Amino acid sequence: MTKMDMNKMLQQVQQMQEEMAKAQDELAKEVVEASVGGGMVKVKASGAGEIVEITIAPDVIDPNDPEGLADLVLAGVNQALKNAQDLMQSKLGGAMGDLKGLGLPGL
Repeated sequence: MTKMDMNKMLQQVQQMQEEMAKAQDELAKEVVEASVGGGMVKVKASGAGEIVEITIAPDVIDPNDPEGLADLVLAGVNQALKNAQDLMQSKLGGAMGDLKGLGLPGL
């Protein structure tokens, strides 16, 4: 590889890194929601995969069935994180594909 090719490749990598950083910043500001139990438990997550809010309907809070509520919260959190991961993949997937096109080892 010539020095010119290497410089061009390094510029492309730097540009992609900047685009990835921008996309990650934008993702952190986006919010996805999951609703389980017919809307009894709602969980919101940022596009960066951080849970930002959990809402529990008072009707689902049964002191005789804490396991049922725990199951709903767990299902809601898992679905919200999956939704955040899907959003991240849709936003960042294209940029990662560009990196593979450079033929760099390990990508």
